[in-house]
Amino acid sequence: MDRDDALRVLLSKLLDWEDAHVSFDRAIGGLPPASRGARPQGAPHSPWQLLEHLRICQWDILEFCRNPEYVEMRFQDYWPADIAPPTDAAWDQSVAAFRRDRDALKALAADSEADLFAPIPHGSGQTYLRELVLVAATPEQLVEVARVPAITGETWNVPAFADGILLVRNTEEMAAFDLRVAAR
Repeated sequence: MDRDDALRVLLSKLLDWEDAHVSFDRAIGGLPPASRGARPQGAPHSPWQLLEHLRICQWDILEFCRNPEYVEMRFQDYWPADIAPPTDAAWDQSVAAFRRDRDALKALAADSEADLFAPIPHGSGQTYLRELVLVAATPEQLVEVARVPAITGETWNVPAFADGILLVRNTEEMAAFDLRVAAR
């Protein structure tokens, strides 16, 4: 297996979420309908809000990858307004949409015709690899796929983050990275 094929296999595996954490299907499996709209004590979101957030974010990334007419969403549109699904059918439809879009992203990752490192033609420098890695990120695990050297040498200074700008420095140089969503 060459490096490109190995990367495609890794991306598909990451999209399944089954390495060091529970899979999507196991996470939602057996969740009683009454619990879908309940916020666990100390948690900021209900299972419905988390499911919808995952579905919307994943759909948005897929849409960006495949639609030259893509229009960026507002930040608040990535979260559902309601704490609970309006119906059991709405929950089932959200789960099905998440799985369908995940399969489409896995197909993109596996497509040997897609150059994962090339900029997306209608983007502003983003690559398919970058978008797939955004989808594969989870709160339970960090898998470093790539590293971009911010500055040369070592630094013991703590990075600063303000208004979407990440600042890193050492005794000789400083770099600023614009991480705002609107920059996409």
